[in-house]
Amino acid sequence: MLPAGRLETFRCDNHLPPQKWTNSINQDRKTSLLAWEKETGIELVQINGQRRYGGPPPGWVGDPPPAGTEVYIGKLPQDLYEDVLIPLFQSVGKLYEFRLMMTFSGLNRGFAYAKYSSHRGARDAIAALNHYPVRQGCAIVVCWSTQKRELSVDGLAASVSQQELEATLQRATQGILSVTLHASPRQRQAKLAVLKYSSHQAAALAKKALMEGNLRLRGSGMRVEWLHPDLKQKLQLWEERAPASQVQENKSLAAPKPLALPPAVQNMLDHLNTLRRRQCLGMPLFLTKCIRVNPNGWLQFWYQVQIPGYPMPFSGFTWVRQDGQGQSRHEEAKAAVALHMLRLLGEPLQSPSWHKELLCRSHN
Repeated sequence: MLPAGRLETFRCDNHLPPQKWTNSINQDRKTSLLAWEKETGIELVQINGQRRYGGPPPGWVGDPPPAGTEVYIGKLPQDLYEDVLIPLFQSVGKLYEFRLMMTFSGLNRGFAYAKYSSHRGARDAIAALNHYPVRQGCAIVVCWSTQKRELSVDGLAASVSQQELEATLQRATQGILSVTLHASPRQRQAKLAVLKYSSHQAAALAKKALMEGNLRLRGSGMRVEWLHPDLKQKLQLWEERAPASQVQENKSLAAPKPLALPPAVQNMLDHLNTLRRRQCLGMPLFLTKCIRVNPNGWLQFWYQVQIPGYPMPFSGFTWVRQDGQGQSRHEEAKAAVALHMLRLLGEPLQSPSWHKELLCRSHN
């Protein structure tokens, strides 16, 4: 229990209605921000605990920037706003989006995200603004954004089906790419779901909705978290060790229609090396592991690729033919993965029918 004096002080500080109390905090800086918005014509939209500029910005033409163009900004003074931050981050490259995380009182939460129109803009921002002193004694941190896109939902009822879960998530969230169900490692007679979204922002909004109980999911004591790498690795190992009968019953693991790997795909690794040199990235490190052989002559590979200088690894599964000629199955898997990575990194390539088939099989 607080001493009487402390209690009286607390009451005195909160005698104002909530709206007037939050408006009274940091009023001078908020006034400067409003004046800057009026002068520049920039529109800021606040929703779900963040205030956003752009996404896309005025005059933007074309698709959104590829993955790996966003930076994380940390150690911000809480009374620093977009009237200072946006011009600063625009000075090193063209901004596609700027998101400042906000508290209910109108202070920022100490961090933000800036997405640039290109990988070069993001790299230049890190080089120029990491440890930049926005005020005397206040140096900010600027680094690659991790762009987490996968959630784990533990504690679902054992009777929940994948179709039911997918239907619920498609109605209530945006950007859901895949849903997989596993036995819960924490609760008996319960399931764990891994949800993959198209972007970090879509995943963060879904996480918020799930944690607030806005989605009607059957289960007790549900735990919603970002998918931890250790848990992801365990789930992949369990899948590798699944009995053959179980694998054959799982339609999601069915082999694709037979399609020979064309000789042109052998050049994908060369294309990838050309692109990574152009973007000043390191030599890719490929890890591939054959986890399954299909009776129809297909091999399924798990892969993970780390490129020094790129903010996140690539991982997933791909299929290759068992009877290919001229190179090892691991080399064919690497070529198929390289093709998928080129698309993610924004490399313009021709898209014949085999290109599209391979992208479907080697999805991240």
